[in-house]
Amino acid sequence: MSEKTTKPHYHGHRARLRERFEASGPDALADYEMLELILFRAIPRRDVKGMAKSLIAQFGGFAEVLGAPIARLAEVSGMNDTSARELKIIHAAALRVHQAGVMHRPVVSSWTALLDYCRAALAQETTEQFRVLFLDRKNRLIGDEVQSRGTVDHTPVYPREVLRRALELGASAVILVHNHPSGDPTPSKGDIDMTREVITAARALKITVHDHIIVGREEVVSLKALGLM
Repeated sequence: MSEKTTKPHYHGHRARLRERFEASGPDALADYEMLELILFRAIPRRDVKGMAKSLIAQFGGFAEVLGAPIARLAEVSGMNDTSARELKIIHAAALRVHQAGVMHRPVVSSWTALLDYCRAALAQETTEQFRVLFLDRKNRLIGDEVQSRGTVDHTPVYPREVLRRALELGASAVILVHNHPSGDPTPSKGDIDMTREVITAARALKITVHDHIIVGREEVVSLKALGLM
């Protein structure tokens, strides 16, 4: 039997997909096809087209697949630790690119990019995560740090710790950010009260709280834009 007849059918498909990507770029590929290109690296000896389509169906889109927790990725038939880890590496690389687009730049001029970064970092998290963006006197982003992680509907926030870190970094202002794993970014009474506590404590140290951003599954809301701070 010749080598041609013994090659698995997906070898030709992989070659054609790579050629189409090289000739026309990512816009020529569907979301599941982009996922296939990534999965080729982790699963070299199996057809991954069906798996890629299942991932898109399960999570709703390319970005959502990359942002999904490893435990949920593993629920999709055919996925293993290696392939899930490959997807998370790509996600981490994408976050670095997003971060590079906003770090050390005035947030006013890169607000849309900042919101995109927050969404990419938090929209698919299954537990609440509270982050603080630290700004210098020119409102340039100088730090983005996770302050605490919580449960599916709560994360502890300590204003004293937020401001202590702001002083350590020499920050003149902060933006508070957290996610709602339920998918609904509507601020809770607790979110509003906590924001006001941080504002009151920050005022005594001459640190400005510019905003509190809440990330949902599909949307991002601003407490400042809602007139809640």
